[in-house]
Amino acid sequence: MTLFEAIIVAIVEGITEFLPISSTGHMIITQAILGIPPSEFVKAFTVNIQFGAILSVIVLYWKRFFQSWGFYKTIAIACTPLIIAYLLSSLIDKMLGSVLIVAIALVVGGVFLIFVDKWFDRPENEKTKLTYYKALYIGLFQIIAVIPGISRSAATIIGGMSQKISRKRSAEFSFFLAVPTMFAASAFKLYKLNSNEATAQVFSMENLHILLVGNAVAFIVAMITIKFFIAFLTRHGFKAFGFYRIGVGMIILILLFSGHSLTLF
Repeated sequence: MTLFEAIIVAIVEGITEFLPISSTGHMIITQAILGIPPSEFVKAFTVNIQFGAILSVIVLYWKRFFQSWGFYKTIAIACTPLIIAYLLSSLIDKMLGSVLIVAIALVVGGVFLIFVDKWFDRPENEKTKLTYYKALYIGLFQIIAVIPGISRSAATIIGGMSQKISRKRSAEFSFFLAVPTMFAASAFKLYKLNSNEATAQVFSMENLHILLVGNAVAFIVAMITIKFFIAFLTRHGFKAFGFYRIGVGMIILILLFSGHSLTLF
């Protein structure tokens, strides 16, 4: 992966991480289109580039992270179902290279987003407390998002709305939940580099430079995207994102079934 390719992928990550359109799916598609060759570093980059994006949440909402211990308890409870994701880690690794799975997940998720505003259109008062039960329920939706193309953001926001939490509050809780979730995913991916050769490849000086630049780009782009997303979601809901997902997914499926090879790993 060249520095230019890393910057392109990082821009895609920054734009898509907090939108309900699947950042991992878009990064896999981008890498396939750019023809980036498979390597341990590319797999690690796809996961660890998310670290720059989560820093944008901490910077934008830093006051929330100092409000109370209850805030951290709620986040911790919502993260509990990630144990199941850990048990599925080998399966997830295999799916990370499948553009077909991404395309199908984009279409299916897009259909849900078109109708989700009608299904859950009666939120409670904005000041209603987010209970531990609701936090755990939302956390369970993250398990669905281990499938590339589903979107962790979409799954957790829908989980929140299904508990009568408003779109805005559901989106913000999804952002907060992303911090420990994505940090754990990045750390676990590095831990799984169990061969000396793979570790040396990922941590070479050239690749570390690429990873640092990529995270910096993802951080800046994600800061802008979060502000846009909250404003857009509050006014217009999810329908536009649903149609976008279906459109992208169908284009990929047409390309795949017409003989084009878009398999990355």
